[in-house]
Amino acid sequence: MSTEFFIARRYLLAKRKGLFSMVTTVIGVAGVALGVAALIVTLAIMDGFQSDIKKKIVDAQAHLTIYGRMQPRDLEAVRAALESDGRLAAESPFVLGQAILTFDNRSSGVVVKGFDTSAEFSVNSLKDSLTRGAWWEETPVKDALPELVLGEELAKNLGLWLGDEAVLVSPQGASTGMSILPKMRKFRVTGLVRTGYYEFDNTMAYCSMRSAGDFFGLGGGANGVGVRLKNIKSAPEAAADLRKALGFSYTVKTYADMNQTLFAALKLEKFVMSLVLALIILVATFNIASNLLMMSVEKLRDIGILRALGAGPGFIRRVFFWEGNLIAITGITLGLILGVGVSVFIAVYPVVELPADIYYVTKVPVELKFRNILFTAAVSYFLCMLSAVYPALRASRISPIDAIRYG
Repeated sequence: MSTEFFIARRYLLAKRKGLFSMVTTVIGVAGVALGVAALIVTLAIMDGFQSDIKKKIVDAQAHLTIYGRMQPRDLEAVRAALESDGRLAAESPFVLGQAILTFDNRSSGVVVKGFDTSAEFSVNSLKDSLTRGAWWEETPVKDALPELVLGEELAKNLGLWLGDEAVLVSPQGASTGMSILPKMRKFRVTGLVRTGYYEFDNTMAYCSMRSAGDFFGLGGGANGVGVRLKNIKSAPEAAADLRKALGFSYTVKTYADMNQTLFAALKLEKFVMSLVLALIILVATFNIASNLLMMSVEKLRDIGILRALGAGPGFIRRVFFWEGNLIAITGITLGLILGVGVSVFIAVYPVVELPADIYYVTKVPVELKFRNILFTAAVSYFLCMLSAVYPALRASRISPIDAIRYG
């Protein structure tokens, strides 16, 4: 134990003159602890929501999506390019188009996606999102109505249920020689899907690839291919390589590209919340500075005696730096324990209940990340030690004669 640390610890634990000095020390420690705890809990909740939303998106979408009109021969060329990339695990061609779904004098714009279930379910987790009914038969009965699986919110808005027949209207229309009439086809609802992502559940309608191809006039082709990667973190690099391999005829997008507005909003919200809560720690550092300044006045005679015994300005500075260091470490340690404890408690026990029809979760999602905890502790420590600079410099400049005379 160094002499400076020994003196700083004695000063901190010794009985202080007056209640106000002790209160400022407690407020300084408590302010740092509460600021650190609030920041850790907020980051954990924000990361939990972000991971939860990302999981819902990835479960309903592919890691990579290739867009472009593809005839059967084009699909073979795309498959060859995909198979040459070792990062890819599975692929699923699909037909995607916009239409209007009408039922019982109600109508809504929908995005129709047609695919083969065996291939699509190897790319995403859409199979697990089925809540009612069943997926369509890939070999339908002759002359039977094509089958349609809807998002739960879309079905609720239109008043549709299993077995109901709805009309799908294509805005592209069909030419009759004399004029262009909207292309319409009747579908039978066989299932309901709930992915947990409102935009999908309120706009998506799924059917077989054959039915979608006939409806949109693709004639056995496709206009997109979904791709699942072995490692989702390699999505940007894999997309860049596929763009070079496939050329300008096709567009390759990652799941982040297709939802960049949402992810950007979440990132900005997390940054702003962290910045606001960091102000709590900054306020606490002013309490530390005021406490050290008060101590320099209270221990004026002691400082003079130390200087008279041969202690230089550097020695006095180190004593006050150790003083601020002890307050900072105590506050940060208490804040880390409190923040991690509250985060774990919220994750285990549903103390905060959320409406399931809005958030699709009943409790707040929490995800603790070690780098966030380490970053919070490092920034807090830096701010606390910064607050000790001026008091330490001021105390080290005190004249030993004046300190003994007026202390």
